[in-house]
Amino acid sequence: MKVLVVGSGGREHALVRALARSPQAPELLCAPGNAGIRAEARLLDADPEDLGAFTAAVAAEGVDLVVIGPEAPLVAGLGDALRDAGVRCFGPSAACARLEGSKAFAKEVMELAYVETAEHRVVRTVAEAEAEIGSYPIVIKADGLAAGKGVVIAADESEARAALVAMLEEKRFGDHPVVLEEHLTGDELSVLALCDGENAVALSPARDYKRIGDGDTGPNTGGMGAFSPVREINKGMLEEIVATVHQPVVDELKARGMPFHGVLYAGLILTDEGPVVIEFNVRFGDPEAQAVLPRLRSDLLDLLLRATETGGLEGAELEWDTRTAVTIVLASRGYPESSSSGDPIRGLDTVREGIEITHAATAEAGAEVVTAGGRVLNVTALGAGLSATRKAAYAAARKIEFDGSQMRGDIAGERAARPA
Repeated sequence: MKVLVVGSGGREHALVRALARSPQAPELLCAPGNAGIRAEARLLDADPEDLGAFTAAVAAEGVDLVVIGPEAPLVAGLGDALRDAGVRCFGPSAACARLEGSKAFAKEVMELAYVETAEHRVVRTVAEAEAEIGSYPIVIKADGLAAGKGVVIAADESEARAALVAMLEEKRFGDHPVVLEEHLTGDELSVLALCDGENAVALSPARDYKRIGDGDTGPNTGGMGAFSPVREINKGMLEEIVATVHQPVVDELKARGMPFHGVLYAGLILTDEGPVVIEFNVRFGDPEAQAVLPRLRSDLLDLLLRATETGGLEGAELEWDTRTAVTIVLASRGYPESSSSGDPIRGLDTVREGIEITHAATAEAGAEVVTAGGRVLNVTALGAGLSATRKAAYAAARKIEFDGSQMRGDIAGERAARPA
């Protein structure tokens, strides 16, 4: 079987690795890929942004399954184009991908599906927004795609105005409205579920770290690290979350004639009143995939194939490695406001057993691997217990060097390890 993974980041490298473990021994391709993926999958010279040309290239290649990693191609309709051409595809339609492509649409679906979410208002001008804000802090979200950077938690009027001007007047994230959302407190949780249009099957829960600085300081990023499992979320709690969050959304979309086939990612806040959804994504999380997929012992390829068929996941039972995974993201100088490219990466040959390095923004320059964007590499350790695994992940991460390298120092720290 020939399987193509779409994307070029750490999530896609993790997907390639997990698919390579399948007993079906698929032939793996990736487009566009990166320097690390090149060693494990054949790179297909085709641009996913050119839907027609890409679909033609995939069909000509005789690909049996396409797995779409990033959100942008899903929102643009790549899944629809592939399916229309008769190519089997794991990833939702553009209509369903609006759950991530439009936060206002996601709120509408959650309200109709009776899914707990934060109070919110949709606004289109700075004046309208300022009139709606009653207290601080307030969460300000760009309605469209923003690569994880379109969320600001404004502590006061000055911070709020700066964010609103950037989003609504400067249109930093496109010509979209803004969602104002109440600020909730509690631990965050990522719960991803594989969906087949009718059923939602949970993956092991994870916790990620979105801000650039220790102690959740600084601007939002695409994610600076993650760990899995989250020990305070037992099997019963996970089943309850899927039953009250994912399944109602799958049911609502099915009722609209737009069945969801793919990954439904719920970003949650664990409040005193229970889990509350703060966002939906429509793909594997990044860096959650890098922490979750190495622990999956079930055949990922089989699961993805089953998810493309309506009802195909009925009765699916997933098996997991009992060990803990901790992922540290190494980012380039200036990230998230900017990034550095072309810096040689040293230490990639120091990997030892129990450590996985997945490439994100990397490229080849002659015999060297160099940086090629913001989040450059992911270092994942697998071990017994959160504390020991965390130490192993950081020890490995510190052996990898490039000019301007930055990473958070508190991924899976003491706060993460406390009991519920």
